[in-house]
Amino acid sequence: MPRDDINWTPSPGTSTDQPRQVRRILRLFKPYRARLTVVGLLVGAASLVTVATPFLLKETLDVAIPQGRTGLLSLLALGMILSAVLTSIFGVLQTLISTTVGQRVMHDLRTAVYGRLQRMSLAFFTRTRTGEVQSRIANDIGGMQATVTSTATSLVSNLTSVVATIIAMIALDWRLTVVSLLLLPVFVWISRRVGNERKKIATQRQKQMAVMAATVTESLSVSGILLGRTMGRSDSLTQSFSEESEGLVDLEVRSNMAGRWRMAVISIVMAAMPAVIYWTAGIALQMGGPDVSIGTIVAFVSLQQGLFRPAVSLLSTGVQIQTSLALFARIFEYLDLPIDITERENPVHLDSIKGEVAFEAVEFHYDEKSGPILDGIDITVPAGNSLAIVGPTGAGKSTLGYLAPRLYDVTGGRVTLDGVDVRDLDFDTLARAVGVVSQETYLFHATVADNLRFAKPDATDEELYAAARAAQIHDHIAGLPDGYDTVVGERGHRFSGGEKQRLAIARTILRDPPVLILDEATSALDNRTEAAVQDAIDALSANRTTLTIAHRLSTIRSADQIVVLDSGHVAERGTHEELLELDGRYAALVRRDAQLEPTS
Repeated sequence: MPRDDINWTPSPGTSTDQPRQVRRILRLFKPYRARLTVVGLLVGAASLVTVATPFLLKETLDVAIPQGRTGLLSLLALGMILSAVLTSIFGVLQTLISTTVGQRVMHDLRTAVYGRLQRMSLAFFTRTRTGEVQSRIANDIGGMQATVTSTATSLVSNLTSVVATIIAMIALDWRLTVVSLLLLPVFVWISRRVGNERKKIATQRQKQMAVMAATVTESLSVSGILLGRTMGRSDSLTQSFSEESEGLVDLEVRSNMAGRWRMAVISIVMAAMPAVIYWTAGIALQMGGPDVSIGTIVAFVSLQQGLFRPAVSLLSTGVQIQTSLALFARIFEYLDLPIDITERENPVHLDSIKGEVAFEAVEFHYDEKSGPILDGIDITVPAGNSLAIVGPTGAGKSTLGYLAPRLYDVTGGRVTLDGVDVRDLDFDTLARAVGVVSQETYLFHATVADNLRFAKPDATDEELYAAARAAQIHDHIAGLPDGYDTVVGERGHRFSGGEKQRLAIARTILRDPPVLILDEATSALDNRTEAAVQDAIDALSANRTTLTIAHRLSTIRSADQIVVLDSGHVAERGTHEELLELDGRYAALVRRDAQLEPTS
C-alpha cells in the first residue's frame, strides 16, 4: 500500500496568516451570538461572585472575629457559602450552553466539509486516498472538539476572572499587586513559544494520522484483505502499519512534552508567590513600612491564588488554541477547494425529458499539463436510440460516457440533453435524466431493500419486486433466508459479481432515467452470468437513450450507432454491418474478440 500522504496546498483564496484564520474561526460562532451572550453574562456574574469572597474573608479576619460580632460573622460566613453555591450553579449553566454551542459548531463544520466533498468532481476522488478524506472529517474535526466546545468559554471566563481579580488586588494593596505581576509578561512569552512548537507538531501528527487512516481503510477492507492474503503480504502490511504507528507514538510524545518543563517552571513560580507576598509584607512591616492587616494579606493571597489559576489556564488555553489552529487550517483547506462541477445561478429545469444526447466539438483533459483525453468529438444520439462506444484501453471511452451526467465537465465544446447544455441544467434534472451502471458496482453495507431504495426512497415493496424481476434477480433475493431484508455485506461481497450487477440494474430501473450510461457492465463476468445480466440490461435499455461503453463486442451488435474511439478521436462510426464492411479498426476488434471467446 502506498504510504505517501496527500499534501494539500491552500488555494489562492485561502489565507494561512494567523489573524485572518482566527477571524474566520470566530465567524463560525456568529449564528450562536445570543447563547454566547448568555454565557458571557454567566461568566461575568461568576467572576464577580468569586472575587467577592476574599473581601468577605478580610472582613471576617479584621472585623467580625477580633470584635466578637457574631451576627456579622454569621452573615459573612453565609455570604461565602452562598458565593460557592452561585459559582457552581453559574459554572454548570455556562458549561451546558457552551458545550451545546461547541457541538453545533462541530456539526456545522462536519456538514460543511461533507457537503463540499459531495460537490467535488470525480477527478478529485481519483487522486485522493479515501482514508485521507475520512481523516479530515473524523480526526481533524474530532481533534478540535475540546477547543470548540470549551476553549472559547474558558478563554472568556479566565480573562474576566483575571481582570476582575487584578482590580480587586489593586483595591486591597497596589504595592503587593505590582510584586505579584512582575513575572507575568515572561510567562506570556514562554506560553507563546510553547504554543508555536505544539502547532508545528500537531500539523505533522494529523498528517501521520491521515496516512494511518488511509492504510487502515485500504488494507482492512474486504478487497484489501483478499489482496493481502492472496499475495502473501499480510505480515508486510502489518509491519508497514507498525512503522506508521511508531511514527505517531513519537509525535504524540513530542506533542505532550513540548514546553512541559517551561510550563512546570511557571507553575512552580506561581505556587511560590504566596510565600513571596508573606515575606514582602513581613519585611515591609519590620522596616517601618505601611501597616498591612492580617486580613488584607490573607485576602490578597487568596486573590493572588485566584489570579494564578485563571492566568495559568489562560496560558494553557493559548497553547491549545495554537495547536488547534493547525487542525482548523487543514479543515479550511478542504472548505476552500475549488468546486469544478457547479450549478448555474439560474439553472434550467426540465419537467419532461425526451433523452436526446449530443456531443458537440467536445474536448477534455484532466489538467493543463496532461494531453487531451478527448478531442473534437461530434456525436448525436436521438432520443430512444442506442450508441455503443468501443476502442482500445485508454481511448477515452469511460470519460466520454461520464460527461453526460457531469461526473466530469468538458474543457471544450459542450454536451447537450434535449438541446440544453448539461452545464445549464439544474442538478435535480440531470440526476433524474441520466442513470449510470458501471463495471464496478457499489452496494452499501445495508439490506437489499435499502440498497434498492437508495434510488427511490419512497418506493413501495411492489415497486422493488417489479424492478428486481425486470433485472432477473427477484427469485434469487426471495430465496434468501431474510429475503429483501438480507444484509449485502461490505461492498456487497455476500453476492456474486453477476448478482451485484443485477442488483445495480434493478436499482437503476427503479429510478427510471430516460438516458442510460452502461460502462462495461458485463466485462468482468463469465459467459453464462453475462447472458443473464445482458437480459436484465436489455430490459433496462428498452425505450431509453442508451450509451454503452463496450468491452465485449457481442453485446452491442444491435446498437443503432457504433463509434470507435482511438487516442481521444472518433476513428470510425456506423452500424455493426457497416463497420464490418469497412474492414477497419472495428472489424479488427471483432476478430480479436472472436479469438478470445471460448470454443465450448
